[in-house]
Amino acid sequence: MFRRFSRFFRSGSCLLLLAMARVHAAPELGQWVPLFQGIDHVSGTNSTRSGDFENLMVINALRIDLRDPDIRFLSSPRISNYVANVRETAGRTVSQFLRTNQVQVAVNAGFFNPGTYYLPEGTPMTAAGLLISQGELVSPASASYFASLLIDQNNQARIVPTNWPAVSTDGVWTAVSGDYPVLVGGVNVGRNYRNLGGFVHDNQPRTAIGLSEDRRDLFLLVIDGRQPGYSNGAYDSETAAWLQLLGAHDGINMDGGGSTTMVVEGSTGNPVRLNRSSAVADSGKERTVGSHLGVFAKPVTGFINEVVALPDDDVATITWTTRAPATTQVEYGLTSDLGLTTPTEAAATTNHAIRLTGLIPGTGYYFRAVSEAGGTTYTSTIRFFATTNYLSTNLVIALTDSWKYSFANLDGVAWTELDFDDSNWSGPGAGVLWADTRGSLNPEIQPEGDPLPGNGEFPYFTYYFRTHFQSVNPGPGSQLQFFGFIDDGAVVYLNGHEIYRLRMEDPPAVVSNESLAAGYPCDGDAICPDEFVVADSVAEHLREGDNVLAVEVHNYNARSPDITFGLAVTDARTVTVPAVLAISGGDGTTSVSWTRGGFVLQWSEGAQGPWTDVPGPVLASPFTVSDAGSTRYYRLRK
Repeated sequence: MFRRFSRFFRSGSCLLLLAMARVHAAPELGQWVPLFQGIDHVSGTNSTRSGDFENLMVINALRIDLRDPDIRFLSSPRISNYVANVRETAGRTVSQFLRTNQVQVAVNAGFFNPGTYYLPEGTPMTAAGLLISQGELVSPASASYFASLLIDQNNQARIVPTNWPAVSTDGVWTAVSGDYPVLVGGVNVGRNYRNLGGFVHDNQPRTAIGLSEDRRDLFLLVIDGRQPGYSNGAYDSETAAWLQLLGAHDGINMDGGGSTTMVVEGSTGNPVRLNRSSAVADSGKERTVGSHLGVFAKPVTGFINEVVALPDDDVATITWTTRAPATTQVEYGLTSDLGLTTPTEAAATTNHAIRLTGLIPGTGYYFRAVSEAGGTTYTSTIRFFATTNYLSTNLVIALTDSWKYSFANLDGVAWTELDFDDSNWSGPGAGVLWADTRGSLNPEIQPEGDPLPGNGEFPYFTYYFRTHFQSVNPGPGSQLQFFGFIDDGAVVYLNGHEIYRLRMEDPPAVVSNESLAAGYPCDGDAICPDEFVVADSVAEHLREGDNVLAVEVHNYNARSPDITFGLAVTDARTVTVPAVLAISGGDGTTSVSWTRGGFVLQWSEGAQGPWTDVPGPVLASPFTVSDAGSTRYYRLRK
């Protein structure tokens, strides 16, 4: 995000001498490549030389066909408990915005407050300038951030370069605002800002939005920067020149700097960054921003289309269509290397459905559809689904519960065992427990817990914690679900057995009292929660009745001023949830539907059978009955 020190400047005559002193290398723009229906991607490079200085630039751009009927837009919606100009949007990284809203592409959009860049997901923020999401006003127009993109529900778009006084927003479905225009009516007005100085007009990473003259194509542009030897960034005039090269007639400068991020949905449904954000280059993390623009689109069509996974607990149904009759097969596995294959169903069809059985509940799987026709084998992109795990849950340790603790060196001591005598330990202290030589516990962690002692100047390297909880009927299918705040790393033990490491060296590395954490949460403060689930080792070591959970927490740095520990634990069990079969009718049609995936629909002419699979077979709900004149009974088979 830029820190802004100057305002819009209209005269364009001041920069002629300076602009002529720069020698521009020819830009290199690649080929447009379809990513989704109606969305193409291109990348490019350029350099601008002034004396011995070479300004390297790497750009990525998306061209969105506004005439495609399946293209839809989503800007950052209102946060819950919305308050205008106070609490408007939920802060998210661009990747989080894409994943949360299941859009296919996303970029950062307008400026926002607060300007703290690595806040937890969901932090309330305010957007700068006009922001409208799904027809609902999120942030009003302003005199400071006045260049706006407005789109109606029919994807009729326009760029208002000076949206102050504010234009009417009647019929506007989506609106985002930038700082100022750089391209107006085909004229590069970005040159107007070059002699104004100020951080925002300097050579920076950029996010920009452009619109073609016929308003058919919308362009999303990101220019990487602050990375010498790779890409330095761009001035306003260079941003406008890139927009012109892409095909834009009007364009606006959006928020940029380290916030500049362009993300697309990968084939497995996970976010994939197209550009190299300077924030990620510096910290390894995307910035949390308060204004986004996302786009919904359908996959690019090919021979295999409409691939859908319908997972259940230990089974999943995969369906797809092909442009011509073809065979049916699925490759799948726990990694993108796949490794498992279903038998080939040789009967040629254009509507394909196949069941994967013997899956692990609560587990992610990669897969791809395979069809052969006319001697040619076709495969879909690799995709991802996660099986369901039907659970009953019981909170056994609350975040505010008390723990016994010690800061002595316990190397070689069996302090994790169930029968260990911790009567001489400190506490019990109520969570969240913490030590911070800078003052009190970070107020973003609620509720506050008891302070821990330090060694005078800093917290100790390592603190040890123990607490007891009760479990009923443990066994296969048992798991523990953890939620808490830990700064920095931890090792978790159940009844003397190690079950999880969080930000510590992986086994078989030995953890001692002087071991330091291998990482830290957020910006080094426990202001965002850690969540993890432990299943296999829990089922093995969980006991009926009394159990002890022991945790050792380690600091990342010997001179770190703080350490934090708080955990809530839920004891969960796998349960069986029956599928519900329903038959409904109306307007001359009858439909059979069911509530769970992974089943095969069967029918019979009598309640006692014999039962046979409905031809297809039918693996996905609902099923429309075509022979309504006959009497049939239906059931599901796993």
